[in-house]
Amino acid sequence: MDELWHNQRRMAHIQRDDDWGTMRNGLYSIHVDLLDGRTGKGSGVVVFRDGRILGGDAYLFYVGSYTVNGSTFKGEVQVNQHTPSTIENPLFGGQSDPVGIGVTGSFTDNEGVMNGTALVGKASQIFKATLRRLADTD
Repeated sequence: MDELWHNQRRMAHIQRDDDWGTMRNGLYSIHVDLLDGRTGKGSGVVVFRDGRILGGDAYLFYVGSYTVNGSTFKGEVQVNQHTPSTIENPLFGGQSDPVGIGVTGSFTDNEGVMNGTALVGKASQIFKATLRRLADTD
């Protein structure tokens, strides 16, 4: 994953801001719902900026990269737990090891939809997330 992340990061820096299609750098709210018959929800914030993804919530933080093709994107995110909880069960948390997630999605100027698959231990969790731009980062 590190090699892929570095390659995507290099490519993101080669592209100019006007090459990013309709996706805008910014701070986005993220609301996640598990699919495939599982129940679970999560919310947080995430920054999309020039090929980098950074974000988090009360228990988890997210670090990753993405590439854009027109109004669609794909990427990889690594989720780590920063604060354990005895009363909450974070969607992708509670693991001592990072959780790897592959994502794809589409954007308009101010919102997006993202689908992903997280490998939590030996189980896959499929999810859908909605994104809403809250602020510019530039």
